[in-house]
Amino acid sequence: MAFLLRVTLPDVPGSLGTLAGALGAAGADIEAIEIVEHGSDGRAVDDVLLELPPSVLPDMVVSACQRLEGVDVLWISRYTAGANLHLDLEAVESLTEEPAHAVSRLVGLVPVVFRSDWALLVQRAGNAVAVLDGTSAAPAVDEVSDAWLPMPRARRLAVPEGVAWESALMIGVPVGSPDLVLVAGRRGGPEFLDSEIARMAHLAGLAASIAASVDPADVADAADVAEPSAAVETADALGT
Repeated sequence: MAFLLRVTLPDVPGSLGTLAGALGAAGADIEAIEIVEHGSDGRAVDDVLLELPPSVLPDMVVSACQRLEGVDVLWISRYTAGANLHLDLEAVESLTEEPAHAVSRLVGLVPVVFRSDWALLVQRAGNAVAVLDGTSAAPAVDEVSDAWLPMPRARRLAVPEGVAWESALMIGVPVGSPDLVLVAGRRGGPEFLDSEIARMAHLAGLAASIAASVDPADVADAADVAEPSAAVETADALGT
């Protein structure tokens, strides 16, 4: 069973090797490791994708990590987005495969690349906010907040009043315009790091630029071809 472990550890040589050794001794099989952030305080945040046999419980993994000096567990949960962690460069390659659909494809890529539970693409139209695209687990359309737009820069978002979403951790990034925004959410955790917000904003900017570079005639031709939903397209684009 796959689990995603997020830890902080000293950003010094040997720390990652020590962590890997402790996880292996606890019975966990490491499938992939991604360095999420290098902090200015001399610590790093890493995501570790683990495969745990039935005899190894998540609590055992947490205990193994906490016995290491300077290592703190931020989050551990089931991971269903695929058998590996997908880096930003793979996402960029996917966006360029179909430039006319780069923004739509980005919606489907975000939950995999950033381990969020859902993503939405929303746009201000007059005094209302319309949902243009979204993954299957995204909130209901009528619960989208018009207070999110316009959004001149990427930022964390508060849950709109009067709704009961399972996810209370959200960020939004503009996609080429303050009135077109990609919103991503997580249920319970972990918190979105500043580096993740910056990365998502960068990918959103690239997707907007890629889409804008397409000849209008090509877009018209592409519209004649049925396009899979963003959620389905994610699995095809990243091979999950």
